[in-house]
Amino acid sequence: MTYNERLQNVAVLGAAGKMGSGILLLTAVHMADLSLQNKDKTYVLYAVDVSDKALTGLMDYLRVQVRKLAEKKTNWLREIYADREDLIENFDIIDEYIFHVLSIVRPVTAVEAAYGSSLVFEAVNENRALKVKLFTQIHENNKNDVWFFTNTSSVPIHLIDEEANLGGSVIGFHFYNPPAVQRLVELIKTDNTKQEVVDFAYDFAKSLKKIIVPSNDFAGFIGNGHFMRDGLHGMKEAEKLAAEKNIPLYQAIYMINKITQEYLIRPMGIFQLMDYVGVDVMQFILNVMNPFVSDEELHSDLLDKMMEQGVKGGQFSSGAQKDGFLKYEKGKPVAVWDVDKQAYVAFDDFKAAADTMLGEIPSTVVPWKATLRMKNKEEFFGKFYNDLKNTETLGAEIAMRYGKRSKAIGEKLVSDNVANNADDVNTVMLTGFYHAYGPINNYFE
Repeated sequence: MTYNERLQNVAVLGAAGKMGSGILLLTAVHMADLSLQNKDKTYVLYAVDVSDKALTGLMDYLRVQVRKLAEKKTNWLREIYADREDLIENFDIIDEYIFHVLSIVRPVTAVEAAYGSSLVFEAVNENRALKVKLFTQIHENNKNDVWFFTNTSSVPIHLIDEEANLGGSVIGFHFYNPPAVQRLVELIKTDNTKQEVVDFAYDFAKSLKKIIVPSNDFAGFIGNGHFMRDGLHGMKEAEKLAAEKNIPLYQAIYMINKITQEYLIRPMGIFQLMDYVGVDVMQFILNVMNPFVSDEELHSDLLDKMMEQGVKGGQFSSGAQKDGFLKYEKGKPVAVWDVDKQAYVAFDDFKAAADTMLGEIPSTVVPWKATLRMKNKEEFFGKFYNDLKNTETLGAEIAMRYGKRSKAIGEKLVSDNVANNADDVNTVMLTGFYHAYGPINNYFE
């Protein structure tokens, strides 16, 4: 089966979800472009989800997003539609393209639609049993040589392969959120994965202009392998700070969040990032990963408390941030959850005292966004962290310790053979998490 033939009948499971909708968008546009260049072929993409309402919203989302993409490639579309005398203005061409892309997509609630697919993308939740059940059902009822691309960010691929009896026809193809924007894909194969599946995965990623980083098949892979441990460290640092300085935990959370954003020069602080991913998702992934490690405990009592109190974070369908460790107004954090009183405490109530306790940050600091345009990043970070090393403040002390811990996590991923090398760890954190620099560096020595 050729590359084009493999993409003539495709299904996306969990298509209306946060990740699934992005995967569906990218795949629908790619299949539509192929069909415009191979007009004698039929391309069908099944969007499979459990909710009719969610699928209706998905089609509205596709319509809006495809228009944005079409507006960026009107010159190419003009060439493709050159034989259409009825398509004169750009808006006519764009509307026709939107119609064409959406005509490929078939929204359905029955997984049986995937029985004829040659390629199945899976973006359901991180539930191993559910993934295995779906894959087994499709595999046993599909007469084609069907391949499965799972978007799992934590479940070992070999377990899915073995439990669903897929014979090496499954591969981890982990998009980052949101898939339509994020360029990174973690590719996870097993010793049993068919080489043609791997080759297709690379070709498909190249067609989508994605950057592939291979990860070895260990629970959490590179991205969550680092992020989950980084988050655990942030929570431990907050609890330690609260105990040592005799301050409320909510104030310590604010301080650690500020340090990880401003001192470590990241796009958002660690608690804001955990909110973005979801407190519930964080806890779930840790529970998935923990049984597979023997030299550490991947668990947080603080996460358990948050879940017990119903504070889950995550995002609304619009993309707006839900309240979690932090409360948000117009997308910006303004308060912190107090687990004792089970209420949010406004920054204004303690911010001045917290900032004074942290002390002054070196004047050489710049916000994360400013580093995106830098040509001399190595020189800048070297100087800034040297200045930080020589700054005798609480904030500097915690930041240096945090940077060292982040490096240690990255190095352990390499020594444990989760990542092949330091560059792969750094690429994942630079590309998938938008860090300004990779965690494996010499800035914190």
